[in-house]
This record gives sequence, structure tokens and C-alpha cells, in this order.
Amino acid sequence: MTSNKTKMPDLSKATRPSMKNIKVIDEYDSEREFPITGELPLTIYVNKQEVVTLMTLGHYPEALVIGYLRNQGFVNKLSDLKSVQVDWETNSAAVVTQNDIKNFDNKLTHKVVTSGCGQGTTFGGIWDDLKEKNIQSGKLKQSTIYKILKLLHEKNEIYRLSGAVHGCALCSSSKIIDFIEDVGRHNAVDAIAGNMWINEINSDNKIFYTTGRLTSEMVIKIAQMNIPYLLSRSGITEMGYSVAKETGVTLLGRAKGRHFLIYNGSENIIFDEKPKQRPDNSSDIWKRR
Repeated sequence: MTSNKTKMPDLSKATRPSMKNIKVIDEYDSEREFPITGELPLTIYVNKQEVVTLMTLGHYPEALVIGYLRNQGFVNKLSDLKSVQVDWETNSAAVVTQNDIKNFDNKLTHKVVTSGCGQGTTFGGIWDDLKEKNIQSGKLKQSTIYKILKLLHEKNEIYRLSGAVHGCALCSSSKIIDFIEDVGRHNAVDAIAGNMWINEINSDNKIFYTTGRLTSEMVIKIAQMNIPYLLSRSGITEMGYSVAKETGVTLLGRAKGRHFLIYNGSENIIFDEKPKQRPDNSSDIWKRR
């Protein structure tokens, strides 16, 4: 009997602690220990050629590398990869692919610096690929949005302790499937993208949540992952809005408690649990939140 399971690349297991304790002095001139967020450079080499250096917690490095290469369009499926080996002694990730990557040098040459945390980068070909994207989705209930926001409320563990990370989550209509924090929100997105391939999780009717703003880079990554819904507690940029309109990603921002704004795809939302109308329903109410 033939197995349909995707052949896994050879992966290292180089996870490192997300935080470390240091001695600090508080406002009372008292010394105490306090956790700080880990941050290390990780340089990705593909077939011995340097691609990029990411600053990361290092908690899910293999998934981060795989997701980064996926979302940048360097690889199309997990089986394109032969091995991913992370070595923290050299702060490097050595990636070997099964075959040469098409137009690899050309992609590396054409870069766009984005507005992501610490300035992200997208490589050549991504914008052309987006023109062919048409993300299909079912219907998402308003009550499901509230349920997810409630589940996520207790999830930002590292942020609560050290206050220096972004969190992202992959959700279904009933549960949080994966949750990752990192020093940059785009790292957290990429790590989840990598985990989706590693664990063979499909994108059908999934909801992606981020604590960060909805920039073009963020929406591009979600479109690359074929996820229909993107939810954030923050706002949106003009380019993020344009990419969502072009690719069909349903975009919800300023989501907190029982409030949210739908920037794109309102026809995909079922309003089954409308909150009571605010006494003050003036147009500047969102400016004050």
C-alpha cells in the first residue's frame, strides 16, 4: 500500500530557550531578577548561498526557516527540501534543496524592504505570484470571532513576562491550532507556515491572528499560505488593504473584546451575535480605542 504522507526533510532540533533572567534595578532601587526576551541572529544559507539574516527567539528555528522560504516563494512544497540544519554555535541554518531553485539568483537580486518589524524584505517574483491568487473562503460567524479572541486572550505568555514580542496564531472555528511568539511578527508567521507544512495542516477555512498591524508584508504571507481570514488587534496600512483586495483575503482589524472592523470581505461574515449598540455611536469612537 502506497503512503501519501509527504517525505520529511532531515531536520535538526535546535530549539533554544525563549527567555533568560537578568538582574535589574526597579524604581525602589531594589535589585531583582527579571526575564528578557531571547534574540539571536540566524543566517539562512540555501545550497551554500547566503539568503538573509533573521533576528529571532530561536524557539522554532527549523519551522521558521522552512516557513520563510515558503512565504518568499523559494520553495513550493516541503518535499523540495532535502535538509534543514540549524547550528547556534555559528548562528546559521544550512538548507539543502532536492533540486536547484528556479531563478534563484534573480530572486535574490530583486528585493523590496517592507515595513515589517526591523524592516522585512520580500524577494523578486512574489508580487507577480499575487496576481494569480484568489483566496476562496466559506462563511465566518461573528460568534466564532469572539470565541477565538477569548481563547487568545491568555496566550501571550512571553509578552506578559518580558513584554518584547509579537504573537501569531493559526485557528480553526473551534480551537487554536498553533500559537507562536517571536521578536518580529513576520518571524512568527513564517514559523507557523513552516509548522503547517511539517504537520500537514491544510489552510481550508483557517483564521490567522496577529498582534501586529496589517501591512503589505503580513497580508502577502497570509495569501502565500492560502489562509482566507486574517484577524488583528491592530490597524491596517494602505498597501495591506490593496493586497487583500487583490488576493481575496478577508481582513479584520482593531479586534478586541466584542469590537472589530472589517476592511475587506464583509460578505464572508455572518453577523449572528451583534453586541448592544453603544450609547455614543459617533464616528470618532474608533479613534479613541
